[in-house]
Amino acid sequence: MFITPAYAQAAGGATGGATAFLIQIAPLALIFVIFYVLMIRPQQQAVKTHRAKVDAVKKGDQVVTGGGLVGKVTKVEADHVEVELAPQVKVRAVKATLSDVIPPGGAKPAND
Repeated sequence: MFITPAYAQAAGGATGGATAFLIQIAPLALIFVIFYVLMIRPQQQAVKTHRAKVDAVKKGDQVVTGGGLVGKVTKVEADHVEVELAPQVKVRAVKATLSDVIPPGGAKPAND
């Protein structure tokens, strides 16, 4: 007497099991797509452009280090740059610690 209703309930749910699973997974997949488009992809592009700027640093560029020091590049090596902070004050910095590279002509005006 108790077994019969249990079989009847399981039989009705078994036919729509795959459809119900897909309906439950769809919102999670949609959330992942939204996160990728709005957060992950733009961050990856920003990292890629920053890495390209740091790799393309050359003598005469003005740089900002991770510690906030601002100076002019006087020498570029494979992994290091020599930065002149003031007249006759030069320091070596690791390229990976550069947070911004400003070309010698300065930044482009904001209204152009």
